Amino acid sequence: MSTSSAAILGCAGTVLSAEEAAFFRDVRPWGFILFKRNIDTPDQVRKLTAALRDTVGRPDAPILIDQEGGRVARLQPPHWNKYPPGRAYGELVANDPLVAREITRLGARLIAHDLTSLGINVDCVPVLDVPDPKGHEIIGDRAYGDTPEQVATLGRAAAEGLLAGGVLPIIKHIPGHGRAMSDSHLELPVVKAKLAELDARDFAPFRVLSDMPMAMTAHVVYTAIDRRRPATTSKKAIKQIIRGSLGFDGLLMSDDLSMKALSGDFKQRAKDSLSAGCDVVLHCNGDMDEMKAVMAGVGKLSKEARRRAQAVMGRLVKVPEPFDPAEARARFDAAFDGRYAG
Repeated sequence: MSTSSAAILGCAGTVLSAEEAAFFRDVRPWGFILFKRNIDTPDQVRKLTAALRDTVGRPDAPILIDQEGGRVARLQPPHWNKYPPGRAYGELVANDPLVAREITRLGARLIAHDLTSLGINVDCVPVLDVPDPKGHEIIGDRAYGDTPEQVATLGRAAAEGLLAGGVLPIIKHIPGHGRAMSDSHLELPVVKAKLAELDARDFAPFRVLSDMPMAMTAHVVYTAIDRRRPATTSKKAIKQIIRGSLGFDGLLMSDDLSMKALSGDFKQRAKDSLSAGCDVVLHCNGDMDEMKAVMAGVGKLSKEARRRAQAVMGRLVKVPEPFDPAEARARFDAAFDGRYAG
């Protein structure tokens, strides 16, 4: 842990190249992230996760994936089950929030079962963004509902289902992407709402789940906090809001550095994110030249980041909660009338 670099990196394909293996051994990222390009069969994924961990010499090194359900799911049939988007849980039983909460937790517990069988121990879930009716559809049905209360309640249920199954959750996109009018993958969103409005709606679910082990930043400018910089690279947003009023003391990671919302070269993006207060930076696409540039701006985990990283790994349960996957899946499918079966 003490020698890890403050980065989470991707790889290009379904197997590690010799160049990638040598690079990862040299730079020793804290963790890795998988995308659809890295996924073929269960056996192949297991070999890849083992190979990635071998490069850094840590058998529990974090390996992340975006397995939300709906349109954001890297594991797909026929090898893996389908899962609904977050919104489907919120709409499940509108007059019985206890049922919605139970099924949300069950869905996450099933996803955790899928992931741990592959050697994946972190899921970039739950989405805690509260969508604005006028906001960009990049969040849309990924949100659990339209109110901070619903998003917080079902977000916690999902996080608890993952934790019980031996998978770490990541709350995203802190302090809130729902009001953004554009997609931060493509351009920099600017949110001009007043701080009181943001605090009451957008920030609220993150305050409720501030005890979670990890959070991913939003590449969004909030003019009420910092008129120039998105939260990822804003000392004000991280110190005053994320660490301050929201009370989040877990490991803070940037969203993907290759998204077009950020400016500057990759070395500068990495340096800006870390100097603003992120503990680790995320680079997803596996492009070797970009990764080398990112790592030129990244040092070892800071003392505080190391403390948080150790606390994160301490949240991984040694033995998952007892679980009958066949019975659980049958109950899950029944709740959705079989819409996501098969």
